[in-house]
Amino acid sequence: MKDAAVRCFARHGYQAASMDEIAELAGVSKPLVYLYLGSKEELFTACIRREAGALLDAVAAGVEDRSRPADEQLWAGLLAFFTYVADHPDAWVVLSRRAWTQGEQFAAEASRMREEIAGFVAGLIGDAARDVHGVIAERDVHALAQALVGSAESLADWAGGTPGMTAKEAASTLMNFAWAGLGNLMKSERWSPR
Repeated sequence: MKDAAVRCFARHGYQAASMDEIAELAGVSKPLVYLYLGSKEELFTACIRREAGALLDAVAAGVEDRSRPADEQLWAGLLAFFTYVADHPDAWVVLSRRAWTQGEQFAAEASRMREEIAGFVAGLIGDAARDVHGVIAERDVHALAQALVGSAESLADWAGGTPGMTAKEAASTLMNFAWAGLGNLMKSERWSPR
């Protein structure tokens, strides 16, 4: 039933999605949807939480071997992220667009997911700095994590609408963009305005 709800919310958004359509897509009666999943509001919240958890689990599983060099961990995390998004486009639409635009409580759910991913990425960036004996201030680590997560989200949206763009190509694009910049920061090479 939640799979049907995710498809319906992705297609129509929260307001326009109907419990009748969700029940029809799931092949069950409407009263059964209400009985097992509660109100439409409760169902949308449950869908956001489930899909956010699945995305977080996919990224964490991609990086589970923390003994690998930092660049390989970041690559694995990015590839896992873009692969999940490519394999679950309806889930991504719910998380990246629908949750943010359907009200404060739903945006708060999506924000929790984003902060959890950013915290995870901050850990990877901090580890990378230690691996190459670089020193990056804690504030910079968190700023870089936010920038990387925002870039990944934006690139995922673009890649999803670009025919022929694969998860591997999207991950490679962001990896090349991010790792070269991180590498310079770790060597204390910073860009500054002239």
